[in-house]
Amino acid sequence: MIVILKKEAAAKDIDSFVDGIKQRGLGVHISKGVDKTIIGLLGDTSKLSPEDFLANDIVESAERVSAPYKMASRSFHPENTVVTIGANQEGVIPCVIGDGKSLPVIAGPCSVETEEQILAAAQAVKKAGARILRGGAYKPRTSPYSFQGLGVEGIRLLEKAKKLTGLPVCTELMAISELENFENVDLIQVGARNFQNFDLLKELGKFHKPVLLKRGLSGTISELLMSAEYIMANGNENVILCERGIRTYDGYTRNCLDLSAVPYLHKVSHLPVVIDPSHACGIRWMVPVLSSAAAAAGADALEIEVHCCPEKAWSDASQQLPPSEFEKLMDKLAKYAAVEGRTL
Repeated sequence: MIVILKKEAAAKDIDSFVDGIKQRGLGVHISKGVDKTIIGLLGDTSKLSPEDFLANDIVESAERVSAPYKMASRSFHPENTVVTIGANQEGVIPCVIGDGKSLPVIAGPCSVETEEQILAAAQAVKKAGARILRGGAYKPRTSPYSFQGLGVEGIRLLEKAKKLTGLPVCTELMAISELENFENVDLIQVGARNFQNFDLLKELGKFHKPVLLKRGLSGTISELLMSAEYIMANGNENVILCERGIRTYDGYTRNCLDLSAVPYLHKVSHLPVVIDPSHACGIRWMVPVLSSAAAAAGADALEIEVHCCPEKAWSDASQQLPPSEFEKLMDKLAKYAAVEGRTL
């Protein structure tokens, strides 16, 4: 349920109103916009009626929220959420996602392989204009015999790359037991296979690091938003949604990129939306085309895989761009962004 307060409501009256809601055993989410304040009621509101609140002089209206996700809903939070990555760190250039003014690109190799490889990739993507460095330290692979990532050593190498370039870093977390190793990771990625690992999502809610939450291989939009709700309900509202392609009956691409997810998620949720074209298609020549389409669809950011020598990559070689092609793509994306008054 949400309660919309009158614009002229005094701060002391709002505090008193909120205290009264808490005394009923309910949680409260407060969203202050330019013209109104919205109070979101969290918990079992089945015994309450919107009319219960209308007698209060500071209440303008009250209504039930039909969506099962509450905190992720635009009804609870009409203004867009803006997430800052890499803030308050000496030597690190922070990146803002969701402000409507920029189209930042998260780029780097699928996996961290060696110190030489990740440092070269970091310098290459920064030169081209990327704002965040990605690289997998832990790799979920279909085959147990495939490269699984360097683990803690991979995170250490990402930290070196961050110090060298000033780029915030993004890498995937696979298990709660590894969370303590992510203190210096700026954006924690939850992969498609873990998007409904609810125990992991709860812990990320307590960790208070920005989270990039990827849609599952066969996940619905509602399931993606409910997974975001797990993180937010546990205290972390810095959640970014990521569409990375879903499984369909056709196998001409690795997955099927659902671009319609971007405007729909913007309609029903206030959270930023990122598109990952690399995993969506799994085909190198398609990545620039899908990236341009994602920009046109209104994506808040892009995540693109870049490797200095793709043919020798230890994982997902077929979808990673060499730096020369990434530079061309970034030039193209800058023009697309400019059409809508945005910059990279």
